[in-house]
Amino acid sequence: MIDNKKVLFSGMQATGNLTLGNYLGALKNWVNLSDEYECFYSVVDMHSITIRQDPATLRKRARALLTLYIAAGLDPEKNCIYYQSHVSGHAELAWILNCFTYMGELNRMTQFKDKAAKHADNINAGLFTYPVLMAADILLYQADVVPVGIDQMQHLEITRDIAQRFNGLYGDVFTIPEAYIGKVGAKIMSLQDPSKKMSKSDENPNASIYLMDDPDTIRRKCKRAVTDSLGEFRYSEEQPGLHNLIDIFCACTNRTPDDVVKEFADGGYGQFKEAVGEAVVAVLDPLQKRVAELEKDKPYIDGVIKNNAEKANYYAQKTLRKVQKKVGFPEKIR
Repeated sequence: MIDNKKVLFSGMQATGNLTLGNYLGALKNWVNLSDEYECFYSVVDMHSITIRQDPATLRKRARALLTLYIAAGLDPEKNCIYYQSHVSGHAELAWILNCFTYMGELNRMTQFKDKAAKHADNINAGLFTYPVLMAADILLYQADVVPVGIDQMQHLEITRDIAQRFNGLYGDVFTIPEAYIGKVGAKIMSLQDPSKKMSKSDENPNASIYLMDDPDTIRRKCKRAVTDSLGEFRYSEEQPGLHNLIDIFCACTNRTPDDVVKEFADGGYGQFKEAVGEAVVAVLDPLQKRVAELEKDKPYIDGVIKNNAEKANYYAQKTLRKVQKKVGFPEKIR
């Protein structure tokens, strides 16, 4: 708890370009949480280097992501928006927690297996211990809640296991985090393969709408989106491509699927795809304009980076000092 508010932690990797799915499914909903929670939103650039990165590109994308956080409406006065690599406590706590995490637990992590299969030439120790760093991210700020999707639940579970194991040995050191259950963001699927989520790492550029795509690109991608050959306008799981486009349209216009079906039932898929494209353009246009404004104000973004890193470090050190004392590290002479 900070100032009688529960603490919420979340973050995104500084790799690839954020998609419409990232925005509608997560980022858009983060904006309303700062009144209820003390929020820490990290650009998790330390996680990013488990896969080889071009240094200049990583720095550029990290800054772009932090700028997008603010452009989306996250107030850096109310929310702590910071680079993970600017808070040494993440790495320091991760090392300690490594010593309280079992190999068998890490061997069971499905994301390691998936990433190892994709990057067989670089199966490094960081990729294997990635969940421990994620546990450190969460526990460092004594987070009460963590917004997670189904694919991240396993990471939250191992975080809880590590925290409970440490607390069992040393007392109530860590808050045991819970999954955040709140307004569910829209689950946006790939435009070319609606059986999988829209992803910033998809090799098919037409599968994802990126937040900084220009209007013509957005319209073109929507027109090329997979539907089906049934020719019926229904909101049905049997028509996953159309179902996904209706979800996107509803998320962008605050309409209900029933309303959308009634309006477009007689117009065909083509007409609806055009409407979806225009709805997405309307949602992303103000975001893109705000990004452009912020990118021109280098002193402001630099100030946010500096001030929020100081705030994050303050709370991180409170936890880290407690943990270091519990495990027997000598106190620093000040």
